[in-house]
Amino acid sequence: MSRKVIITCAVTGAIHTPSMSKALPVTPQEIADAAVDAAEAGAAIVHLHARNPKTGQPDQSPEAFAPFLKIIKQRTNAVINLTTGGAPTMTVDERVRPAAVYRPEVASLNMGSMNFGFFGMLNRFKKFEHDWELKHLQNKDIVFRNTFQDIEYVLKTLAETGTRFEFECYDTAHLYNLAYFLEQGLVKPPLFIQTVFGLQGGTGAHPEDVLHMKRTADRLFGDKYVWSVLGAGRNQLPIAAMAAAMGGNIRVGLEDSLWAAPGRMASSNAEQVTLARKIVEGLGLEIATPDEAREMLDLKGGDKLEV
Repeated sequence: MSRKVIITCAVTGAIHTPSMSKALPVTPQEIADAAVDAAEAGAAIVHLHARNPKTGQPDQSPEAFAPFLKIIKQRTNAVINLTTGGAPTMTVDERVRPAAVYRPEVASLNMGSMNFGFFGMLNRFKKFEHDWELKHLQNKDIVFRNTFQDIEYVLKTLAETGTRFEFECYDTAHLYNLAYFLEQGLVKPPLFIQTVFGLQGGTGAHPEDVLHMKRTADRLFGDKYVWSVLGAGRNQLPIAAMAAAMGGNIRVGLEDSLWAAPGRMASSNAEQVTLARKIVEGLGLEIATPDEAREMLDLKGGDKLEV
C-alpha cells in the first residue's frame, strides 16, 4: 500500500499583509472559501488565523474566528487546526483563547522563544495600503515569546478539550523543549511535529538543515512522532519535495509563502495545495484524506469542534 502524506494548508497567517497579494484571504468569507478550496484540492488539514476584515490586521479574538469556522465545518470534512501562535506581539492569554473556546481537533503550539523578523520582505514590497503594514514589517525588535511557562499554560488550558497539537519547531532547541514536555507527561504520542525552515530568526532552509532537524527528532522521539515540514517563501515547495521523499508530511499556504514559482505569485491557497499534491503523487505516494489524517494523528473527530 502506498504511503499516505498529510498536506496541511495555512491559509492566511499573521506575517504577510494585504498589500502584498490580492490572493491573501482577509475577510471571514475569503478565509472560509480559501480553506474549503484548499481542502477540495487535497489538504487534509486547514490551519487558521483570523484578521480584521477592513484592515487585514491579525485578530485573535474568538469572535473573529466564529464566522468562518461555521462555514468551513458545514462545507468540508477537513481537520481544523487553530493557531495559538496568533502574532508575535500578542500575549499567550490572547493567543490561546480561540482554541480554548472552540476546542478544535488540532491547535498549533510554538515550542520556544525566538527573534522574529519580517523586514527582509521590504526588499521586494514597497507600497502599502494600510499604515500598520509598514510598521509591522519594519520592526526589528520582535522577540516571539514562548517560554516554558507560556507553553505549559497552553498545554494545561487545552488539556481537557481533547485538542491535540501541531508542535511548531523553528530550531533544534525547540525539539529539545518538546522532549522535556514529553518527559514531564504533559504531551503524549503521536506527536505531530512541524519543523519550520527559512524564517528570519529560525533555522535555515538548506537541505542540511532539514536533515539535521529530522535526525534530531528521530533521536529524541523515535517512532513517537509524525513529521511535517514548513518551508517559508521560495523554500516552500523544494523543502516539501525533500520531506515527502524522506517520509514526511508537508504544509503549504499563503501564510508561509505568497509564491507558486520563481517570480510568479500564487493565485490561491488551492494552487499551492495542487502543486504540493503533484509532488506527492509524482513520488508515487498518495495524499491522506481528512479521516486518514485523523487516524494517523489520533484526533478526536471533526464533530467535536464547538461552533
